[in-house]
Amino acid sequence: MPLNYSKWDALEISDDSDIEGHPNVDKNSLIRWKQRDIHEKREARKAKIAYLQAQIACNKVIHPRITTLLAEYDENTKSMPGTKYFNNLIEKMQANPSKECPPGNDPNKIEQTYDGMILNLLQQVADQARKKVKESNATTDGEKEERATKEIHDGLAFHVEELGKEIARHEKELEEELKEQKKHITMDDIHEGFSTKYTPHKDPEPPAPLPVTKPKKEKTKAKKQEIEVLNAGASSSSGAGPSSPTADADSSDDEEGVPELSATLEAFSKLPLRGYEKSWEFIQNHRDVFVPGASDALLVAGFRAQNQGNAKYAKQCVHQSLLIQYCEKLGGDGPRLFFNRMMKGDKRAEGVFLDDVEKTYAAIVNRVEVARQEDAEAGEPKEQIQLVPENPETQISFNVPDGPPPEHLVLEGPGTEDLDIEEVRKALQMRWDVFQAFPEDLQAALKDGSLEAVNKVLGEMEVPVAEQVVESLNLAGILNFADGGIRDETGQGADE
Repeated sequence: MPLNYSKWDALEISDDSDIEGHPNVDKNSLIRWKQRDIHEKREARKAKIAYLQAQIACNKVIHPRITTLLAEYDENTKSMPGTKYFNNLIEKMQANPSKECPPGNDPNKIEQTYDGMILNLLQQVADQARKKVKESNATTDGEKEERATKEIHDGLAFHVEELGKEIARHEKELEEELKEQKKHITMDDIHEGFSTKYTPHKDPEPPAPLPVTKPKKEKTKAKKQEIEVLNAGASSSSGAGPSSPTADADSSDDEEGVPELSATLEAFSKLPLRGYEKSWEFIQNHRDVFVPGASDALLVAGFRAQNQGNAKYAKQCVHQSLLIQYCEKLGGDGPRLFFNRMMKGDKRAEGVFLDDVEKTYAAIVNRVEVARQEDAEAGEPKEQIQLVPENPETQISFNVPDGPPPEHLVLEGPGTEDLDIEEVRKALQMRWDVFQAFPEDLQAALKDGSLEAVNKVLGEMEVPVAEQVVESLNLAGILNFADGGIRDETGQGADE
């Protein structure tokens, strides 16, 4: 089968081997001139094609509008003078012109809009009609009106006809220019005929599993009771001695690694109970919620929170842990199925889930109590907060308020002249509010004024709670390491 190379006949190049020129002109210069001539003609052809296309598009908008104006003019001149209708039409277009314009024109310039072009044409028709009426032999007003009406009609009809001819002429020229353009192969004609590309789908890498911390084991470990005191320098004089060394009991944390709670899981664990919409939105934005060990990490965090007395956060951790477990058990599309049921209010499914949460949380509470009993039975000392003076000469006393500040507060004694009575009232009221917020056993110990009784109550508290109590005692001015300052004498005047 012979190959057809006829399509390459339209290839226009500037360095043909058979090019002939003047012997005094070198071939390279002739090639450059021909190349420039080719490019200049090509650009001129492109510009003319663009001009013709723009003219045709614009005239095809104006031509039907002029045709409509002519038909309306002929219809309205049957009932009113033609000049009056024509003048009203011009005034209307001048007062409220449309901003519709050809592409590339400025709609804010009336002469560049379609209405502006039509208005210019109507004004030309009016000027020509006025000129021909003056040149005519009409003498009376009726004759002049009749002649003006006829001239306006003829002017509009002339423009309608000429505009149609111009559109046909431009279309013929455009067809010839496009035909000439297709005779030559240029860079604009190069296009990609067929191409296929396939990029295999790459699944995102799964989140890395949570790191696991394995506590170091010791062969023998002596247990020592440590009492945290406010004054570290006084611990040697009043601290408790070490208890007898015993073997450490084996625990599950020593046998297996404890998964750490990542920052994402920590934020996830703080979402409210039954907040399915917030949990679903959080999971969609954080893929690393579903990682190996996430559920166990939340349960460990719940156990620790319950052991520290934070029951609300412990239950939140259990709730979010079981939420992850249920999603994983439902398969690959588990999260969507689970949250659709919960957010649609499926009472049966939600009841099963919440019942599981309550049972799991109750098991954790029970395990915490068992662990505390085991520690107590094993004689393991509990970390405590105790109040100890810096030295034997320092006495710790408690300035316990007898009640809120009286309505009529009087400041007496040296150094009270510069004190603001309202500020003193606020300080005394704050002291009373802090005292009232303490547990009853601590209030009784403070009223008794015995350091041993206060330390006994503090020793029974969890360390974070005891630290908060000591901070409140110091802030309210109830705890005194030395005499001085403002003392609450509320109620003592009545006793005297």
